[in-house]
Amino acid sequence: MTKGIYQSLTDRKQLGKKSFAVLIDPDKVNDASMASLIDLAVASKVDYFLVGGSLVISNYLDDCLRFIKKSCNIPTILFPGSPSQVSKYADALLYLSLISGRNADLLIGQHVISAPVVKQSGLEVMPTGYMVIDGGAPTTVSYISNATPIPSDKNEIAMCTAMAGEMLGMKLIYMDAGSGARRAITEEMITKVAQSIEVPLIIGGGITDPEKAYLNCKAGADVIVVGNAIEKDPNLIKEMAAAVHSVPVKVG
Repeated sequence: MTKGIYQSLTDRKQLGKKSFAVLIDPDKVNDASMASLIDLAVASKVDYFLVGGSLVISNYLDDCLRFIKKSCNIPTILFPGSPSQVSKYADALLYLSLISGRNADLLIGQHVISAPVVKQSGLEVMPTGYMVIDGGAPTTVSYISNATPIPSDKNEIAMCTAMAGEMLGMKLIYMDAGSGARRAITEEMITKVAQSIEVPLIIGGGITDPEKAYLNCKAGADVIVVGNAIEKDPNLIKEMAAAVHSVPVKVG
């Protein structure tokens, strides 16, 4: 690859271009469903595939990534729920540190365990400050992480957490309401965070319609991630991608 994934993310941010990523849980797909999903994604000009889940109990991770590779040119980014979710077939890895919680294992402990495998994988590693925001319902990520989410109305806490993550060297900030969230992260919180950091801001969880995706981008999100809603209705890909890509590019 001539240009890394992180460089493409920062280039798009500098140009004011918003990105749309489809989140794929390897436990919930197979070759047949992936074929139609990829066709929709290519037609809709999806920018990235995020691949991973909180558990991943199947053995389809490598095969899923290989299937994507042979079917299209959309970059693949691992979104791991555990150190075992590393595959050399992806283009890059979100190396997540749960900066919103106080669980030392997910701040650094799991990274110590996974470091040799990640180093040997040859993947492009993107240090990511991961922030779980209360989405109005218990989610798998909050249960697995054993960490209390940031309250949805505490914009200042989210802002200061993101700032701290950036100053600690995180190259991306990922705010997530979690799969199955009843409500998405508010535009007010996104704006507060976006105005306080310079690294790309990824937003996911609870985004169920194109309007919400559009408004989140307008508020300052650089990348919108949708998984659960697309699992229920794959045809949403086209509308979601169109909404994200229709956000006017800011000049200057």
